[in-house]
Amino acid sequence: MTSFELFNNLSAPFPIEFIEWRIGSTTGDKSKGMALCYVDARAVMERLDSACNPGGWQCNYSQGVGGSIICNIGLRMQEGDWVWKADGAGATDVEGEKGALSDAFKRAAVRWGVGRYLYDLKAPWVEIQPRGKSYFIPDHEVNKLNSIHENFVKKGREPVKAVQTLPNVDAKELYKSLQATLRSKKTEGDLKDWINQSAVKGQIAQLPPNWQDTLRTDYQESLAIAREPV
Repeated sequence: MTSFELFNNLSAPFPIEFIEWRIGSTTGDKSKGMALCYVDARAVMERLDSACNPGGWQCNYSQGVGGSIICNIGLRMQEGDWVWKADGAGATDVEGEKGALSDAFKRAAVRWGVGRYLYDLKAPWVEIQPRGKSYFIPDHEVNKLNSIHENFVKKGREPVKAVQTLPNVDAKELYKSLQATLRSKKTEGDLKDWINQSAVKGQIAQLPPNWQDTLRTDYQESLAIAREPV
């Protein structure tokens, strides 16, 4: 299996039974909340097992800045070499350290493509209801949200393909140019139109892998900011 085939297997959409929704921002009267789609750490482990086989991946953790947790995920490539990607997270409001371990693991997996498509899924405002000191999304709204996910998946995406390396590319200048253009995009539509251009995809593919990861993370953060209600 080539690295591109592996990535496409890892980044495939999740079946609906693995999909969950949580509440992000809420209105002042707590009648509505922003629904954010996610999968839990066990779903990510199953994806890694199925795409890489249980012996084809591993992970470890280290301490980051300010008490954050860094998760490193390594995958064994076709040639037998291990390639590592990492990301981190801070303590969560509930089960602080345990939540940090789980979030860091999932974020590191996103760098391998696992669940990355969820960043492009709309985060609509839905009715929420109180439950003790917290709030939850009622079943009729969850059914609507699941339909949004299924319709998004049906549209599909083009598989990632190898891009021929361009000669004499100044990677540093190209990275700066792409980053500056990304920062100039302020709306969700502009961001998606830009990242989906074939020319932009080709330029990103010329960058070193760690710079590609950083640029995609910047894109995901910009997308999340653009979706926040004004």
